[in-house]
Amino acid sequence: MSTLHTVNKSPYERNSLKTCLEHLIAGDRILLTEDGVLAARKGGAFAQALRDAKATCAIYALGPDVAARGVGPNDLVEGIEIVDYGGFVDLAADAARVCAWL
Repeated sequence: MSTLHTVNKSPYERNSLKTCLEHLIAGDRILLTEDGVLAARKGGAFAQALRDAKATCAIYALGPDVAARGVGPNDLVEGIEIVDYGGFVDLAADAARVCAWL
């Protein structure tokens, strides 16, 4: 089973996402929440790193957090799936472990 990595800090203020990406193993999943969803914007400084990670890992963004930050679904890097709170629970339940990057 894979690891679910959660990132809730803006990559423009903390290095949580960078550290998370350095520890990924093929098949892992990343869930961006809170200010972490800002990393998923098309054309942003972290867009290419997320595209690269998508080659071996699935990436998700928490829909209510995306909306709360004024980011639309079409503003996200292609292939990042938006999930609701139920989807968050499903991702955590399906993972062997959850690692929160603070």
